Amino acid sequence: MTVEEFFEELRYEFFTGVPDSTLSPICDYLMRHKGLSKEHIIAANEGNCVGLAAGYYMATGKVPVIYLQNSGIGNLVNPIASLLNEKIYRIPCLFLVGWRGEPGVHDEPQHLFQGEITHRLLEDLGVHTFTVSKSTTQEMWQAMMAQVDALLAARKQAAIVISKGAITADIKGDYGNSYSLMREKAISQIVAQAPDDIFVASTGKIARELFAVRETLHQDHAKDFLTVGSMGHCSSIALEIALQKPERRVWCLDGDGALLMHMGAMAVIGSFAPANMVHVVFNNESHESVGGYPTAIGSVDLCKVAQNVGYQSVHMADTADSLQQRLAEIRGQSALTLLEIRTAIGSRADLGRPTISPEENMKHFMLGLQA
Repeated sequence: MTVEEFFEELRYEFFTGVPDSTLSPICDYLMRHKGLSKEHIIAANEGNCVGLAAGYYMATGKVPVIYLQNSGIGNLVNPIASLLNEKIYRIPCLFLVGWRGEPGVHDEPQHLFQGEITHRLLEDLGVHTFTVSKSTTQEMWQAMMAQVDALLAARKQAAIVISKGAITADIKGDYGNSYSLMREKAISQIVAQAPDDIFVASTGKIARELFAVRETLHQDHAKDFLTVGSMGHCSSIALEIALQKPERRVWCLDGDGALLMHMGAMAVIGSFAPANMVHVVFNNESHESVGGYPTAIGSVDLCKVAQNVGYQSVHMADTADSLQQRLAEIRGQSALTLLEIRTAIGSRADLGRPTISPEENMKHFMLGLQA
């Protein structure tokens, strides 16, 4: 089914979501036709989406639509169960869910269990669930939407779980920014300055590039924890490691989209202010790993935010030279530090994925922490 055929039956006006590569034809369509506006908001996380959707329904009486990757269902649980549900406010809502980890379809390890339980999770939340696959015809889609529209008219919630490749598009969005420093080069510079330190890398391309840098340098991975799932939580992992290992410097390699997803973690980090933690945020103002769609970080002064929640030292770099200078300054400090690095959108075409399993990574990392 083409994305145009998909939207012929989806006649709702307001969309909010967290971008997903499985849903890229839908995300690109919304960016082309609605941009970033009061009719299309890319939110910080999926729970944020539910709040926006509830506000939209109360202000207009119209049905909102939320799009997300199925890994984000966890962020939906509380607001669906305690806000939208028919036993509370009975707020209708349609969810478009990208099905990562679909059984029988090759995917990354962090998606496999989530893929198995996607439909069950939604149904347990009282969300009536349908599936769109590559075999779904336009006639089948029309019949499905007739059922969905009836449920929404009755102030219930419904979800369309969408298989990889089920929606197609001739036009692919092209997203960029004004920065030139490539993230992998920046990671290489940091690793070179911190040969004995601990690294906790965020999900997506950051973890993949850290792994690739170690491979290029013929180094092992015992000092690196690659957070392949749980987007937004690597800084919390890094905080506790820093608190438990005060004699070791801990570098948290975070992304702007991940930071935004659970930004409250910065306040917790600031309240403890471990002097051995450096929180690096690679800021390209985009959800790059799922297509480059913009984040709200573009309007945020991260250094000021960090200072206001208790980070003692803040730095910003946007070129290789300025990064080298900031790293030299940080090397001589003992203070909770934020290092914002503004980077280009994009990575090399042959960027691989870690060749060790998540469990192997954790085992080697835990042994490395004892060294």
